[in-house]
Order: sequence, then C-alpha cells, then structure tokens
Amino acid sequence: MQLQNQDTIYYMEKTDCFYLGKITKSFSFKGELVAFFDVDEPLEYSELDGMYIQINNRLVLYVIESIRINNHKAFVKFADTTVEDSERLIGKELYLPLTLLPPLEGKKFYYHEVVGFNVEDEVFGSIGSVREVIDNSPQALFSIDHCGKEVLVPIIDDFIVSIDREQKLITLHCPEGLINLYLD
Repeated sequence: MQLQNQDTIYYMEKTDCFYLGKITKSFSFKGELVAFFDVDEPLEYSELDGMYIQINNRLVLYVIESIRINNHKAFVKFADTTVEDSERLIGKELYLPLTLLPPLEGKKFYYHEVVGFNVEDEVFGSIGSVREVIDNSPQALFSIDHCGKEVLVPIIDDFIVSIDREQKLITLHCPEGLINLYLD
C-alpha cells in the first residue's frame, strides 16, 4: 500500500482516516518499535510505505523503513528517526487514509460507512437514520435517531437483512418489541 508519490500528503485530518493501531513499546536498540494493529487482516498492511501518527492532535506522515508483521503485532522502523525519536512515539495512535480500506460487500460494512444511512425494520417499518455506531462496549450498537429519540439496536448478523449502499439503506429484522422499548 503506497502513501508516497508526487502528491504525498504529510498531514491528514482524523475524519479522513481510520484507526490502524497503536505503538506499544520499543523493540531494539536501533529504534524499531512494536505496534498493535487493531484490524481484521493485519497482513494486508505488510507492504505499507508510511503511516500517520497522531502527534499533538495532528496526523503526521511517517515513512516506513522496514515493517514485519506477526499476528497483530507489527515491528516497524521509521526512516530518518533516531532511537530517541522512536521512544517518543511509544503510546501514539496510528492511522491510514480511508481510501486504503478494501471495499466490503454484502452485509459487511465499516462502522464509519453507515453513519447517515436510513434504517428500516421488516415489521416496524422506517426507524430513522444511523447517528453513530457505538463500539465502546462488548456489543456494538447502531444508535438510530427516530424523531429525536435514540433507538439502540445491537449489530448482530442475524438482525441485518441487507445493506444497500446505493440507497444508503439498512434493512433489519429486530426481535419483537426491541424498537418499541425505546419509543414507549
């Protein structure tokens, strides 16, 4: 995955990127670092030539000199960084541009992708639109705006009937009473 070309962007906005992972510790006396990649398929990122690191609320491009991936751990050496520079990167978050995400099909989706999609239930009808996806609990949830009221629906494969990206529509089959629980 190439980030560098004649139109290289050295700073990115977080809204234009996805979270890749976090630098966890140093690895060698040569400035190598260990990063945890919080992605489904870490090996897809083994050919990166750069990544964005959040520094002082800015995403700054760092060029990769070498990278090796073992499960969800990446051993990374950034170009033109000293051991001291590398040490300062420990604990920093890593990001990549959204354009590098592989497209998903069918009922698979990226959480950021469905914000704003309309949601309807096969029985209830139109519920509203996705405000956000809540992913800070054991079960990810759709937060759906229904006429100013929040309806929370667990993101469970069995509940999702279809996702129409062209129409920006998610069709669900929720358990009886789930939606009314929030509206009564």
